[in-house]
Amino acid sequence: MIWNFARKMILTAILVPLGAAGARKLSDTIERRRGASRGTRLLRQGADTLQNTFGRKKRRRFGFR
Repeated sequence: MIWNFARKMILTAILVPLGAAGARKLSDTIERRRGASRGTRLLRQGADTLQNTFGRKKRRRFGFR
């Protein structure tokens, strides 16, 4: 039981940030070749959502909220 939980946490801690970084890199590559599009915007927004949900939170300058 604990091993299954630990495995899920490790996968979440490693694979989610790698997936977000991969989506961001793919978006950058496609934008360089073909220009901005709806698909590249969605890839970037998905990477931002993953990073905000599972990764580091953006720090606010004055600490409000």
